[in-house]
Amino acid sequence: MLSLLPSTARTLLARTARAQRDGRVPSLVAGVVRGRDLVWSTGRGEISEPHDDVQFRLGSISKIVTAITVLRLRDEGRLSLDDPLDRHLPGTPLGGRTVGQLLSHLAGAGSESPGNWWERTPGTTLKGLGLSDADVVLPAARRFHYSNLGFGLLGALVAEVRERAWEEVARDEVLIPLGMRRTTPRPRGRAAQGYAVHPWADVMQIEPEHDAGVMAPAGQLWSTAADLARLGSFLLGDTRGVLSPDTVEEMTVPAGVDSSALTWSAYGLGVQVQRVGTDPARPGPVLVGHGGSMPGFLAGLWVDREECSGALALANTTAGMDSGLTTGLLADLRAAEPRIVEPWKPSSSPVPLDVLGPWFWGPTPYVLRAIPGGLLHLGGLGRPGRSSRFRARPDGTWVGLDGYFAGETLRLDAEALNLATFVFTRTPYDPAAPVPGGVDAAGWGVHP
Repeated sequence: MLSLLPSTARTLLARTARAQRDGRVPSLVAGVVRGRDLVWSTGRGEISEPHDDVQFRLGSISKIVTAITVLRLRDEGRLSLDDPLDRHLPGTPLGGRTVGQLLSHLAGAGSESPGNWWERTPGTTLKGLGLSDADVVLPAARRFHYSNLGFGLLGALVAEVRERAWEEVARDEVLIPLGMRRTTPRPRGRAAQGYAVHPWADVMQIEPEHDAGVMAPAGQLWSTAADLARLGSFLLGDTRGVLSPDTVEEMTVPAGVDSSALTWSAYGLGVQVQRVGTDPARPGPVLVGHGGSMPGFLAGLWVDREECSGALALANTTAGMDSGLTTGLLADLRAAEPRIVEPWKPSSSPVPLDVLGPWFWGPTPYVLRAIPGGLLHLGGLGRPGRSSRFRARPDGTWVGLDGYFAGETLRLDAEALNLATFVFTRTPYDPAAPVPGGVDAAGWGVHP
């Protein structure tokens, strides 16, 4: 198992201790993941040992597990992200919205379920919610609108297709295979009591705990630091066959945001995605994970896939914990013990070398490179430009993975690259290449 330097551990402990004291958190557990291991953790406040085996309520971190159960169905061919909800779960006012829109909070579903405050009162069935057109608050795909209701519906979809309760599917298909045996729908064994701390006095009040019913997939799960670290390892690539690495990568792609911007916050498929940092010369890392809150509990799990590290925090308070604790722990770890990457090694290029190198989109210079993983990268040469990675298809074409050309087909030729109707040539507007619209016979020169 990996370990941290004593100086790094002290820095992490100091940040966590301050967060517990300043936030007046009854008990707080924090930890750091590297690769597959929880390499550091601590418990502060009224927490018994071993602190990494005490259950806390995860709140919306449960949505990651729900998304995994849905994507397993997609990968099995049981559904498509473009399927309307009513194809698999008929009888709701959101039946025309797609599975993918619900996963990325783009379906326009209401933020909460109708009726009593679902986080503080016993739950009901889907029929018991009594959904109506009032629970459709925005047009589809118009804007991001966080929806607990949407994830309740996704859990109901999983139960309908699997013909089993969502909790059972999550346990058997996700939690047990990932080694998360201390993650349960209700508290079991050693578990923290949830509290609200008075805003103006150092006194506390017990918060209620209940079965959320059909809303459970939005925030029901309880877990420990050790188990939450395993979920972090999953997001870092240790999938243990629960999902393919390609599907996990798909989960982390932000929907509806310009990911080349300096800072941004977005949502993928069941996960939050954000770029942190404000230095234009050194763009900050992209973090993937989720926050969580329920009455009496706050939680956070964020991973830096580039650094192969993650951080988590679990607290038994309704409000007060520093929301930047986990990202701060990651920043401390990056500064104190940056990841040492694997050495570069030569490898055979997946494409003929004669198609690599400089190309021109009209007069704009680009360069096509072979990059690790058998991929190609097309990006601006010496100046910003549209940038995308490409993966080979069996038919000899390449498909865009990200950036402007995500999903588009790239066709390679030694004389021209064809991409989304654009033709890239070896020289600016090469007259010998099939440039759309043709090339003026007078060529380059000084024109009146």
